[in-house]
Amino acid sequence: MQTAFHLDHEVQRLSRGSLPSDTAELARFLIGKTIVRKTGRSRMSGRIVETEAYPPGDASGHAYRGRTARNESLFLGPGFAYVYFIYGTSYMLNVTAEEPGVGAGVLLRAIEPLDGINLMERFRKTDKLTDLARGPGRLAAALEIDQRLDGVDLCDSGPLWLGSAVRETARICTSARIGITREVERQLRFFESGSRFVSGPRNEIRSR
Repeated sequence: MQTAFHLDHEVQRLSRGSLPSDTAELARFLIGKTIVRKTGRSRMSGRIVETEAYPPGDASGHAYRGRTARNESLFLGPGFAYVYFIYGTSYMLNVTAEEPGVGAGVLLRAIEPLDGINLMERFRKTDKLTDLARGPGRLAAALEIDQRLDGVDLCDSGPLWLGSAVRETARICTSARIGITREVERQLRFFESGSRFVSGPRNEIRSR
């Protein structure tokens, strides 16, 4: 249905030094950046258009009760993948934040598919472009992300990495996070204004 948009000469891998260590700043910074997934000889990628921050001490975050075998990756420092399984059906991809030893992360909620769209369609069993990766569970399914990628260095060459923006990012808006029951009032959801790939409400509270 959709022609792949090859990015080999346009996306540069992000260095760890370029990533803000503060969780909320990282969540904002990642809007408009690229997530790249290599699987076998194929490659998929998308523009990050929606994120949620889960900073240190946040009662809704997975690190709130301390380090465990399940959340170990959250404590690696900025720029690693934290992948977990939820609801018995879906994987979720997070980018870790803060200094090593401090548990915090940014949930990737939605991407705008760019490269490898035909492969994403196969993994998601749909050819509706706006629904391929609109929502964190769909995003992980579209990019074939599962527990095997937990702890992967997103600033290194490998099966999953963060890249630079492919075009200018529109205004970045904020709102309350979605689907949580604790600290629900915090304005820690970030999304690109006007993007049809955003998964949640587009009513902005503040904007850049």
